[in-house]
Amino acid sequence: MAGDSQFRLLGERRFLPFFGTQALGAFNDNVYKNALLLVATFDTAAYSALDPVLLTQLGNGLFILPFVLFSGLAGQLADRFDKARVMRAVKLCEVAIMVLAGAGFARHDIWMLLTALFLMGTHSTFFAPAKYGCLPQVLVEDELVGGNALLEMGTFLAILLGQVLAGVFAAAHHLGVLVGGLFTIAIAGLAASLFIPPIPALARELRIDVNIARSTVANLRAAYADRTVFLAILGISWFWFYGALVVAQLPLYAKLTLHGSEAVFTTLLLAFSVGVGTGSMLCERLSGRRLEIGLVPFGSLGLTLFGVDLFFATPARPPLAALDPLALLATGFGVHVVLDLALIGLFGGFYIVPLYALIQRLTPPAFVSRVVSANSIWNAVFMVVAALFGMLLLKRGASIRAVLLVGALLNFAVTAFIYARVPEFLLRFLAWLVARVLYRIRVAGLEHVPAEGPALVVCNHVSFADALVLSAAVHRPMRVVMEASIFRIPLVNAVFRGMKAIPITSAREDLAAREAAFAQVLAELAAGQLVCIFPEGRLTADGEIGEFRPGLMRIMKQQPVAVVPVALSGLWGSALSRRYRGIARCLPRRLWSRIGVTVGAPLPPEAVTPELLRERVLSLRGALR
Repeated sequence: MAGDSQFRLLGERRFLPFFGTQALGAFNDNVYKNALLLVATFDTAAYSALDPVLLTQLGNGLFILPFVLFSGLAGQLADRFDKARVMRAVKLCEVAIMVLAGAGFARHDIWMLLTALFLMGTHSTFFAPAKYGCLPQVLVEDELVGGNALLEMGTFLAILLGQVLAGVFAAAHHLGVLVGGLFTIAIAGLAASLFIPPIPALARELRIDVNIARSTVANLRAAYADRTVFLAILGISWFWFYGALVVAQLPLYAKLTLHGSEAVFTTLLLAFSVGVGTGSMLCERLSGRRLEIGLVPFGSLGLTLFGVDLFFATPARPPLAALDPLALLATGFGVHVVLDLALIGLFGGFYIVPLYALIQRLTPPAFVSRVVSANSIWNAVFMVVAALFGMLLLKRGASIRAVLLVGALLNFAVTAFIYARVPEFLLRFLAWLVARVLYRIRVAGLEHVPAEGPALVVCNHVSFADALVLSAAVHRPMRVVMEASIFRIPLVNAVFRGMKAIPITSAREDLAAREAAFAQVLAELAAGQLVCIFPEGRLTADGEIGEFRPGLMRIMKQQPVAVVPVALSGLWGSALSRRYRGIARCLPRRLWSRIGVTVGAPLPPEAVTPELLRERVLSLRGALR
């Protein structure tokens, strides 16, 4: 139902006018840019004697250049002033730019038109930090994913419709209709911006630095301050590299590789754009309306798999007969190619939406717009490199399908590097798989987990998957204390060490290792972390909750913190519990179990006893083991 999804935001004033403003801006950007290049390319006598290929590269370069030059200043302005006012000022400038563009078309002045294109790129440069920077202010935390999803869907569909309408305008050969359409879209964007509610500045004391180089460097440093944020920016920029590489090849891919018409190119672009929009919209449902960075590895895996599959789906030689969309779909490979492009877009949506939400969540509110502007700089650089990289491969004799294959394989290498540097992405992916594939998880009482500061989580121990289930339910990172023997399993060892789990042994087995574990628990709590222990000390052998050992009282004595009781239910008898042995554990009937994670109200340290905590966990669990 719309009321239970991100679509409800489209009925609220805090979001709808802003959404319409940004979508109309992206729409006009693409109508103008593509109409200009089409008109000037096919009517060179009237507009320019420039080589069409050179004109296309020049136009794309002029549109991207402002993102490199002015993003630093744009980010400062969006943090320093009311973002709604910034967006209205940008939309007013857009109207003026369209007046200049209209004069350029009337005079057949290519340089005036290219100047207007540069200014439209500048318009988008100053809009982007306010656009992404306002979301944490107008949305609550569990709306961030949905809001970003709507934003990405609107942007990609606006790009698609802009390119289609540009072709219609260019084919009509009626400049009055073209100019009127551009001006109307700009006025509509300005009108929508007037309804955006105030979005107060969060850095009123910020001093604006008009020095382009200094402001750019300052914003890049702000983005680099948090390692995870910086790697998220690189991840987003890589998506724009990969996306730009794919989309840049589509015209020649449609014409030369598939022997298709312009309508075939539009069909391929439609598949990709609708895929991105659909993937973006599915993010909220797949993440349970919370920031789920586990979707990022899932998305990157799909980008690689379907990128490679596109290579094999593409015919090695162009068909002899020219193809229109229907003829393409009637071939043995046409549906396969279109589906691959749609799925590349779909998984791209899974990949990019959580990264934008992650940046907005982890960045201090007063710096969000400046960090977003740094992201714009990196995006622009990566897109330029993608264009040069594609041109280089083609000039070296690579086929278009080979370029697409290289992009897919590079995607695997680059994202593997990012996950190696930030293992939380892969660990969240594993936790997400456990919660969505191996089990069906229901979470209750999550509001009792402190949003920040130290706390000790105590939980009953039912299965080998308990740590991953808890990680899937509680999105705040936890340091889980686990039996040291688990760390001797090679692959499992890598997973739990990446989670920064704390290995513990019995005093009889290794007293020094046990003391080191206690010291690490105390250190993590002192650092403000969430630490989870299983006070039973071992997996249950019968599904019941055993006695809680007194070791937790030692923690309370040396580091008194709030204790959060958590109960796992429904895991007994699941695939990774001890109820079944051998092959019985792997039978499909034991998979997809419905399980529960119930969080109780925190107990103050002075009230904690092992007996009381066991009673609380038992009451939270209920009768279901």
